[in-house]
Amino acid sequence: MTEAPKKKGRLFYKFLFIFLIVSLVPLGIVGYYLVNLSQITLNKAISRDQEALAVGFADTVSSYIINFRNVLFDAAHMEDFSSMNVARQQALVNHIMQLHAAFLEISVIDASGMETVRIGRFVHDNKLRDFSNDALFAKVMKIGEFVGGLEKYMGSYPAITMGVQIANAASNQGVGVLVAKMSLTGLSGILKTGFPETTHTQAAVIDSAGFLIAHSDAKEIYKPDAKLPDDILNILLRNDAKTGGGEIILDSTGERVLGAFAEVTDLGWVVYIQRSISIAYQASNDMLKRTWRMMLVVTIFVLFLGYAVSLVITQPIQALRAAAIKLGEGDFDYLPDLSMPNDEIGELAHTFMQMSESLKVKTAEIMSAQDELQRLNRSLENRVEARTRELKSAQDELIKKERLAAIGQMASVVGHEIRNPLAVINNSTYFIKTKIGTISNLEPKVLKHLSIIESEIRQANGIIDEILGFARTKELNAKPTCLNSYIDDLLMSFPVPAHIQLEKTLAPGNLYVNIDTDEMTQALRNLIKNGIEVMPEQGKIFIRTVVSAPDTVRIDIEDTGPGIPKETLEKIFAPFFTTKARGTGLGLAVVKKIADRHKGRVEVSSVVGKGTCFKIFLPIAISPVNK
Repeated sequence: MTEAPKKKGRLFYKFLFIFLIVSLVPLGIVGYYLVNLSQITLNKAISRDQEALAVGFADTVSSYIINFRNVLFDAAHMEDFSSMNVARQQALVNHIMQLHAAFLEISVIDASGMETVRIGRFVHDNKLRDFSNDALFAKVMKIGEFVGGLEKYMGSYPAITMGVQIANAASNQGVGVLVAKMSLTGLSGILKTGFPETTHTQAAVIDSAGFLIAHSDAKEIYKPDAKLPDDILNILLRNDAKTGGGEIILDSTGERVLGAFAEVTDLGWVVYIQRSISIAYQASNDMLKRTWRMMLVVTIFVLFLGYAVSLVITQPIQALRAAAIKLGEGDFDYLPDLSMPNDEIGELAHTFMQMSESLKVKTAEIMSAQDELQRLNRSLENRVEARTRELKSAQDELIKKERLAAIGQMASVVGHEIRNPLAVINNSTYFIKTKIGTISNLEPKVLKHLSIIESEIRQANGIIDEILGFARTKELNAKPTCLNSYIDDLLMSFPVPAHIQLEKTLAPGNLYVNIDTDEMTQALRNLIKNGIEVMPEQGKIFIRTVVSAPDTVRIDIEDTGPGIPKETLEKIFAPFFTTKARGTGLGLAVVKKIADRHKGRVEVSSVVGKGTCFKIFLPIAISPVNK
């Protein structure tokens, strides 16, 4: 009797296992991804809602201050105030104090700076004060209104000072100032109403120095040094954004909180809202739990479905297997009856042998097609990368041109609008000097200050010239120029201070370059001037021309100054970057731009403590004589 073949595994369990892998693994991955995505999305939505809440309260704070400023503004434009009748003003101030409890103190100051009315809730000394030299009074008389920073009224109440100009209704001229100290404790009441303790949310308003202006827990603002924790202040005060938010780990307790902030318009204050992560994300966590419970139910359903599908598929295959065993034993005459379904499994029994032969041919074809496909893919990737680089380069160039165009428009407007008043100031200075020239025993300080004004006018004109020179792009007027003669002419017209020693070394022969002499003069003057400025006591400037390649000449401008640190050296050609106390940061950017326009380049080498050398490389041109 032939021994039955040893079973190597049941197809039913294999199908069941594969079905579960195919169904549950993608389901688990997709489910896990969707659950986490939903949680992240919901958490982001919660964070955005908190940011929106901070923005809303920032608007509320701004409106709160503006409303009280408008009260003063409306009062200051009433006829009773503009008449400067003390009795009527005092009655109106009393009325305002009764209507608005937030005002702690209100004063009326006439145009000469003398206080005419002073009424306060805690003022016991009604002595009138002189504000003629007060900066606040002068500012309000000049610009019409002012809102000051945070202060502690009587060392306890957070308050601000605001002032508006009292205007004559007929002439619209300022006849005085209405100044008020306003308590900010009402803001804490607004925050407490919006964020009661039951919400487990804290809200605060801080000024630009980090001190508390208002807090949902009013007790916080009465502390001597009322501030938020340092780790939160570091985030809020160092952030340049108007609004923002996110998770924060508190250094003091290690607690994770969800914070959001928004800047109060025109005041420089910041509204900060903080909630515990466990409270803020409670809805998200509840959704996560419900989703995982649903995933568990789906998994159980898939298990039963996989069992049923595996059973349906394996039953006809088991019958085919039994027939294959008989054929393997050589029993060709007696085969079990096969009730195969009219589907792919039934066709399998009739086409298995033909398939094995054709499979070899198809496999070879597939391998060849795969190699060809990989080759085409590599070719396509190379072409895509090349096109991408071209598009990025074109996009960068377009962005650069758009920025330069915008800067050019701005520079034209700024140059026109600033140069006109500078010209007026300069003419006025000249007129004053001609008038005081005949005055004997004139105080030296007058002449000194006139010289300062003239110097500042020249400085301002120089800054405008730098901005216009960088932003304005004109057509390059390049002509063949003898380089050595050009350098000699340039140095003869450049004023070198007595403490600077100038050394010139020019390459032999008559080298010609195609340059726009006006632009190149501007570039070389900028470099020489920079070298002189870094050597205020004494030093040397070296001017050299060197043939660095058969078709290239190099102009060196070298100084013996303090040199440039390595970390600064990489940024010096960037527009508006400067290490000077005064300057636009456009001098070296203009140099680079001019070198680029001449199809050349500029390089720099520097050793700290020894000096700096700027090198301008230019293509050598054909001499006009040799044409």
